[in-house]
Amino acid sequence: MASSGFFLICLLHSVVALTSGAMLIFYTNEVFVFGHGIETASNLAGSTPHDQLLIRTSDSFSGLLLFAIGFLLFMVAFVQDREFQWFFAKGCVLLYIAMAIWRFYFERQLEMLGHNWLRQVVGDVVLGLSWVSFLVYSWREKYD
Repeated sequence: MASSGFFLICLLHSVVALTSGAMLIFYTNEVFVFGHGIETASNLAGSTPHDQLLIRTSDSFSGLLLFAIGFLLFMVAFVQDREFQWFFAKGCVLLYIAMAIWRFYFERQLEMLGHNWLRQVVGDVVLGLSWVSFLVYSWREKYD
């Protein structure tokens, strides 16, 4: 028996990844201004035309990767195997923990991005807790 919680969490994360990826591909500067402020966004854009092209290309590929992850999450949402759902949820929890650790130890040390790390760590924790809640609910459902 499959869980509707898994389906809903996958769809939620899929929508977040698809939207973020599309925004990063097509509206990179606006995303950076919204997330980091005007001054930091202008610094992140690069100072020479060559740097700007490389950064824009890198951001577009990052957005494409996010979009692909969102599409993959959408496909995974329809998997009915409970064991796979458990395995996938545990992997997602580990991924969000790793991202939060990365932000805490490395990203906060970057001069330009140092003031945004706490908000992003909180976001990683919240997204990870959505998978933890699925695991707890599924465990309770399995053993009750």
